[in-house]
Amino acid sequence: MLRVLIERGGLFAIPFVIWLVWAMWARRTGRPMGATPWPWLFAAGAFLFGLSLMAGAIFHRDNRDETYVPAQTLASGQVSPGRFEKRAPAPR
Repeated sequence: MLRVLIERGGLFAIPFVIWLVWAMWARRTGRPMGATPWPWLFAAGAFLFGLSLMAGAIFHRDNRDETYVPAQTLASGQVSPGRFEKRAPAPR
């Protein structure tokens, strides 16, 4: 879950990072700069965040026809990870 939050936070931060790089370049070259467009940066970050949520819902793997097998402790003391297995087809 932490990985997902970090990825989505990174997507939200992309517009801010792009603006920061542009602002640093503009200052070095002596270009005039206006005020920081905070509402636009926030809206662009929120758009990317929302787009990632929609993409996750659309492209997420469906496991409705699978059965979850929980993690098990083996006789050797190792733990086998949990996994999904295909369900046997229902008899007709």
